[in-house]
Amino acid sequence: MHVQEWLDTVPAAAVYAVVALVIGLESLGIPLPGEIVLVSAALLSSQHSGINPIVLGACATLGAVVGDSIGYAIGRKGGRPLLAWLGKKFPKHFGEGHIATAERSFEKWGMWAVFFGRFVALLRIFAGPLAGVLHMPYWKFLTANVLGGICWAGGTTAVIYYVGVVAEDWLKRFSYLGLVVAVLIGLTSVLVLKRKAKKMAAEKQATEPEPVPAAE
Repeated sequence: MHVQEWLDTVPAAAVYAVVALVIGLESLGIPLPGEIVLVSAALLSSQHSGINPIVLGACATLGAVVGDSIGYAIGRKGGRPLLAWLGKKFPKHFGEGHIATAERSFEKWGMWAVFFGRFVALLRIFAGPLAGVLHMPYWKFLTANVLGGICWAGGTTAVIYYVGVVAEDWLKRFSYLGLVVAVLIGLTSVLVLKRKAKKMAAEKQATEPEPVPAAE
């Protein structure tokens, strides 16, 4: 399904609700395409479809913060058995390797893992539940959660909205080629930033010694 085309068929209030809900569920620990939905809605807002980008960014931020907080509470109460259960239900996202990678990041970087994890799909799903499982102090988690949510949700909305406005202006002056180029530039910049973040995380992980499995 083309997300943007579907969002264009529903009222603006429903778009805000869908964005907040999908991002909230993703932040809670359910693997959903929160970033795709946010980018699609931000592009719609740049096309004068009645969607206010400020309200959209606020709803996305609210969904991210609330979802992460609920995930934190669930993780703190469920503990490691919860991770094992998630691993059985969603092996592609909550496999042992993914959990080990995320856990090493949290143990080494603490609240910064929550903040920067918002920009990486894998850590975005893990952030709330894993922080709760590891019993990170809630005030640290909440601080990183709020700041990360504002920067990721607000920043993504602003960048994509601006790209859409510029693309529309180019489209009036030139052709559809201007729209394609502008959108590609915007998406490429986002992908480059995400790739650099993943590369840095991989390099830091490679410098850490591999854990020795306990003898049975």
